[in-house]
Amino acid sequence: MAGNQLVVLNALDIAKTQFYHFTAIIIAGMGFFTDAYDLFCISLVTKLLGRLYYHVDGASKPGSLPPNISAAVNGVAFCGTLAGQLFFGWLGDKLGRKHVYGITLILMVVCSIGSGLSFGDSAKGVMATLCFFRFWLGFGIGGDYPLSATIMSEYANKKTRGTFIAAVFAMQGFGILGGGMVALIVASAFDHKYKAPTYEVDPTGSTVPQADYVWRIVVMFGALPAALTYYWRMKMPETARYTALVARNAKQAAADMSKVLHVDLEAEQERVDQLAREKNSYGLFSKEFARRHGLPLLGTTSTWFLLDIAFYSQNLFQKDIFTAVGWIPPAKTMNAIHEVYKISRAQTLIALCSTVPGYWFTVALIDILGRFVIQLMGFAFMTIFMFALAIPYHHWTKKDNHIGFVVLYSLTFFFANFGPNATTFVVPAEIFPARLRSTCHGISAAAGKAGAIIGAFGFLYAAQNKDPAKTDAGYPPGIGVKNSLIMLGFINLAGTLLTFLVPESKGKSLEALTGENEEGTAETELQNA
Repeated sequence: MAGNQLVVLNALDIAKTQFYHFTAIIIAGMGFFTDAYDLFCISLVTKLLGRLYYHVDGASKPGSLPPNISAAVNGVAFCGTLAGQLFFGWLGDKLGRKHVYGITLILMVVCSIGSGLSFGDSAKGVMATLCFFRFWLGFGIGGDYPLSATIMSEYANKKTRGTFIAAVFAMQGFGILGGGMVALIVASAFDHKYKAPTYEVDPTGSTVPQADYVWRIVVMFGALPAALTYYWRMKMPETARYTALVARNAKQAAADMSKVLHVDLEAEQERVDQLAREKNSYGLFSKEFARRHGLPLLGTTSTWFLLDIAFYSQNLFQKDIFTAVGWIPPAKTMNAIHEVYKISRAQTLIALCSTVPGYWFTVALIDILGRFVIQLMGFAFMTIFMFALAIPYHHWTKKDNHIGFVVLYSLTFFFANFGPNATTFVVPAEIFPARLRSTCHGISAAAGKAGAIIGAFGFLYAAQNKDPAKTDAGYPPGIGVKNSLIMLGFINLAGTLLTFLVPESKGKSLEALTGENEEGTAETELQNA
């Protein structure tokens, strides 16, 4: 046993990889599968919503969502996620991880179904109720971030902890892939069953009434994987670290982990009480917290914020990529359901070739290379590739150079996933005290979601053409795509520099990093890291 470490926590730290580790990955990972599915599936059907509810008779192009409606439908879930990360992160430290874990899942199931049952047949009614349910869906999704990361961190052993937390987050890639595949199957089935002419042949007939079921089925399907994991979430015992270090119930911690690890563990109530007396119970807003953990918290929040600006801004030029390689023909040459099929196929291919592999490279190497190296490398390569896209932007717009543009685009987001997109999720679950761990992860994640809102919508406006005649319908002039990409390059560069505030946690006990279980080690470990 290391120093004065509690027997039950030392047993978790040195435990060999066992069945319960993989069970925890599946239970927490399915939550993240659902999170990603629900957040990203809406982008597959927004064009269909435009055709269904904003059709204009006599227009040369199919109907589309007005900019303010599009921003609301796509962005309201992000706003809910940000609020949920802060609220459930705090609640997870107050009530315990397990008790709050089921609430988030119920919210996700109910609101996924509610999103597909949006009331009324008028555009205003459908969009209003869709936005209402997607906000609360995001609220539940937000809670899954700090809770899943914290639970996996507190269950894992110290040698493979990074791998297990990253594996939970990597399920997000499968969620994005799953969304594309579900939409692909549903659209294909409906397109085969209900034949319709293209928009340029018959503007009204190109959108069959049954198309209204397509988007509803796609958004409601997200309730299924969440519902399937509810029972197993409720069967999970509370983490021993919360029970012993926060609830201070040594007997319960030992009993729970004896069942999980299949060994007899001693209950050390006197030792737990002694630790409670010896350790400073400083709060989140105290000078002591600022002295010990202020810079690491600044590092985790700022890097996640900057990463998500760059990561979610991919919507700026995704349409250019898809058009360049011929994956999505002009909208007027397709009927409404076939357009969903084409968009879904494009997202599925992007997920298969770039998104999913990047996540699993991180899973494989995070406990070998370390969090710091992977995050620094990821930000550095994102900076290089973003500038390589931005500076000669006009060169890439020429037809003969589209393949190079696609390659650089894919590499940028490969290194986002094999880089800071994974590590910003992992590190906040490791370097803060157990009584504040979920809260601090929630704060870091909420900072990231604020960056996502800026990336997805702020840059959507910024990237508009400087010439008012060439902007997308309803948008004011912006600074142009080239200048937007240059700005994103500098954002990635700032992320590279701020990574130096984030300590390395590879191979270290959680209590050694925070000083909760061994005396005098917190500052030493963080300084060494």
